Amino acid sequence: MGSLEQTVYAILISFIIGVILCPIMIPLLHKLKFGQNVRDDGPETHLQKQGTPTMGGISFLIAFVVTGAFFMKGYTDNAAILLVTLGYGVIGFLDDYIKVVKKRSLGLRAYQKLLLQLIVTGCFCWYLYAGGTGTAVYIPFTDGMLLDLGILFIPFVFVAMLGTVNGVNLTDGLDGLSSGVTLLVASFFAIAAWAAGSTVSPVCGAIIGGLLAFLIFNAYPAKVFMGDTGSLALGGFVASTAFVLKMPVFIAIVGFIYLWESITVMLQVGWFKLTKRKYGEGRRLFKMAPFHHHLEKCGWRETKVVTLFYVATAMFCLIGFLGCKYMF
Repeated sequence: MGSLEQTVYAILISFIIGVILCPIMIPLLHKLKFGQNVRDDGPETHLQKQGTPTMGGISFLIAFVVTGAFFMKGYTDNAAILLVTLGYGVIGFLDDYIKVVKKRSLGLRAYQKLLLQLIVTGCFCWYLYAGGTGTAVYIPFTDGMLLDLGILFIPFVFVAMLGTVNGVNLTDGLDGLSSGVTLLVASFFAIAAWAAGSTVSPVCGAIIGGLLAFLIFNAYPAKVFMGDTGSLALGGFVASTAFVLKMPVFIAIVGFIYLWESITVMLQVGWFKLTKRKYGEGRRLFKMAPFHHHLEKCGWRETKVVTLFYVATAMFCLIGFLGCKYMF
């Protein structure tokens, strides 16, 4: 059982490792010329970010894996979360490496990235389905009612996992945005896991500590970006933790920012294609997608957008606690 003391130790250990690693990695990434390429059509203020080291997610991923390993022995759920997070992190690393080192702007081809994500998700789905976790999920605001999805659980896992991972990836567009939002979401699941007596609360603490350290260097003005290495790993962590706790439906509440960012991209693309067929010229619903870029194009300062998303996530996490008050 993951105790409060173990969770606090995990946060502290991971934080210390992250604080040590980041100042070492940033000059190294500079030396290797692993710099961020900025979109020409993005907000003008982002042009000054050109060349800022990326792939910094390696630092909190190492802190997470090293710390999480202390709490993995004998606990298969902890090992599953750690491996899924690491698996998605490796996919992100390959994507970043191709973008930065091989100078191929799109990184992994879409089918390659999807195939790798399906493999990691498929292995995790097998673990959930055959490993004793079961196919039931908690329904929010029902005093702990479980809904058994049966065979439908398998497609549900794939949709929820891939949706969450890519939603976190889309959220990673401003200094400190994805790391801060996910820090709050991870804190929600850490508290929920502790209240439920789950063994995974120290693993949640490990990601919290790593993100706290990373935010020191990733907050505006960022000295390093996490890259797909970090954002895909964080998505894998959030989704796998939620499933182990039987709380994947709660992602739509506490991770609403991920969902909204994804929706705005889908709406933008869908509306553009629809109007192009109808009028011969594509039109846009938003000035730019995902939504955080739309707000920037509307004149919002980057720090104001990030603060808004932090506050919104904090409020949604509080609503999430109301939805699982049966645990407390």
